[in-house]
Amino acid sequence: MTQIKVDGELIEVPDYYTLMQAAEAAGKQIPRFCFHERLSVAGNCRMCLVEVKGGPPKPQASCAMGVKDLRPGPNGEPAEIFTNTPMVKKAREGVLEFLLINHPLDCPICDQGGECDLQDQAMAFGLDSSRFTENKRIVEDKYLGPLIKTIMTRCIHCTRCVRFTTEIAGINELGLLGRGEDAQITPYIERALSSELVGNIVDLCPVGALTSRPYAFTARPWELTKTETIDVMDALGSAIRVDSRGCEVMRILPRINEDINEEWISDKTRYVWDGLKRQRLDRPYVRKGKKLVEANWDEALNLVARKIKKAGNRVGAIAGDLAGVEEMYALKKLINSVGSNNIDCRPPMSALEANMDRGVYIFNPTIAGIEESDCILIIGANPRFEASLLNVRIRKTWRAKDLPIGLVGQRVDLTYDYTHLGEDIDSVKALATGSHKFNKILKKAKKPIVIVGEGAISLAKNSKKTGRDILSMSLMIANNAGALREDWNGFGLLHNAAARVGGLDIGFVPDNGGASSLEQLELAKKGELDIIFLLGADEYDLQSLDKTFVVYIGSHGDVGAHHADVILPAAAYTEKSAIYVNSEGRVQMTKRAVFPPGEAKEDWAIIRALSARIDKILPFDNLAQLREKLYAEFPHLQNINQIKAGNISAMKKLAKIPAKTSNVLLRSPIKEYYLTNAIARASKIMAECVKARREREGANR
Repeated sequence: MTQIKVDGELIEVPDYYTLMQAAEAAGKQIPRFCFHERLSVAGNCRMCLVEVKGGPPKPQASCAMGVKDLRPGPNGEPAEIFTNTPMVKKAREGVLEFLLINHPLDCPICDQGGECDLQDQAMAFGLDSSRFTENKRIVEDKYLGPLIKTIMTRCIHCTRCVRFTTEIAGINELGLLGRGEDAQITPYIERALSSELVGNIVDLCPVGALTSRPYAFTARPWELTKTETIDVMDALGSAIRVDSRGCEVMRILPRINEDINEEWISDKTRYVWDGLKRQRLDRPYVRKGKKLVEANWDEALNLVARKIKKAGNRVGAIAGDLAGVEEMYALKKLINSVGSNNIDCRPPMSALEANMDRGVYIFNPTIAGIEESDCILIIGANPRFEASLLNVRIRKTWRAKDLPIGLVGQRVDLTYDYTHLGEDIDSVKALATGSHKFNKILKKAKKPIVIVGEGAISLAKNSKKTGRDILSMSLMIANNAGALREDWNGFGLLHNAAARVGGLDIGFVPDNGGASSLEQLELAKKGELDIIFLLGADEYDLQSLDKTFVVYIGSHGDVGAHHADVILPAAAYTEKSAIYVNSEGRVQMTKRAVFPPGEAKEDWAIIRALSARIDKILPFDNLAQLREKLYAEFPHLQNINQIKAGNISAMKKLAKIPAKTSNVLLRSPIKEYYLTNAIARASKIMAECVKARREREGANR
């Protein structure tokens, strides 16, 4: 620790602090444009100037000078800096005057208006006039893809966007070319940027040079209602803020959550909002003949009730990727009430079973824990597209400590270097038996992590045994590497769907002779299942449901709705308060930002109303009562933002090497990153992203 005086106040700070950090520790406000806590120091905006006592007779950039760089006084007095002297004030005014020489004064039509750092700092630290009368420089706008709108004349060359794409996103497609007045931020090849995180540069831009193209000219920030909630586009549960006006979601922005997403979100999370307005189910539908026709709630619920009473226990239910815990719990109770255990929330051929310990199906090391790791093995996953923000953590750790990473699976660009260890189960078996060369690296590691993709244990074209073999061998690899310890659990299963862990936690899986999702579809094909409930389930092959009465409870007219005999319109994730459990096993809760459209209801309320029609009334009348029952049965779900740890001993019992395995290739289940769920498939913006990606790939061939 080092003592330093800031504006006469003596404080103690670590010697690795910059002057900016020291000043902020003393409660002083230091303006800045180029500096960002998560990016490298550029020191090129010169807005964060401070005066150093005993230093050069000019202000110093506080972001680029460290506390340890300062000299003590002549008698050993602590070093001293000033943040509000006439020299500093004049310097900041000069910097802003220079920045505004070429900046167009188009604040009334700029989308950054009301959220602009330049606007705010010009008011707080600038002058009310300028000595420059020359014509302003004009810079040609650049094309960065369908998500980013550019007005490059506004650019102040802070290089935040360049540093983000290079350091965080891991692409080298954006840079600063030219010198002096000819300097420009530009893509090296003018086409859509290839990162799935590119929308974050809109948040980073301190002026209006980079703005959101889909959001352009639609709303001002002071018009919007801001709701803090969580994302469900993947299984990480990133912290987001939903901005709405009336009953319409206008945009989605990130919130800071150091445990999960830091302050970034993926492009799918950020720009999927227009999918919340399209192809919505806003009233019940009943199939008459070959057509779905509008109906009222009484007609739809009574028809479903008659079918259930007639079917007896020949009823099944499949929960989709976006289902909340409450609706799965209510549907489970409804299906059980008619004597059926045909329920499932897993992908086909999943190796996960009802009696498995929680530690087997959660990401035990946690997302933030990746930064503690000194070796990572990835099996059958593509974290870049299955969990983009988790991939950012891996890249961050790789850059910080040259992390050794091994991958078993398809060769893909993960934005960091890794050792490709093979593509099939034999490679996993070699690692489990200790005969692979990567085992030496794993054994040397003090905190190794073994990441297993959900697709690796859900090989739909093979038997369940294949997935179980991979799961068992992966646990064996983790155990042999010393990753299954009480002080460090390095085994992590990486899920693709927000609903998965919550469904597994409450037992929304077949038990006591119940049929799995794939088995239900096979029973339906044979005509041995009379009714099947699809709770937003659109990610399955539903072609075999012609002989079964299909009830679809969901928000969008996607695959499941097309096969339905009755559609019961439900709320999307921004329209309800629901519990989700992320890949880590962290309990989270969404908050309602807007109300569902038309006659749509919350999923649990639909199921509760249906239970009354079949005389199997569920024991709750509102959401609070439902959660009371839920918490009584599963107490850990009431601990929001907490993680219930897995049992190491139970995990070790599953670790084994099978005598014989069927050799298959390991592939990620994500075929098209931008179209992984019903909301994304309804989004015009996501469709434009797919088009841009295909054009970029076509140009690369």
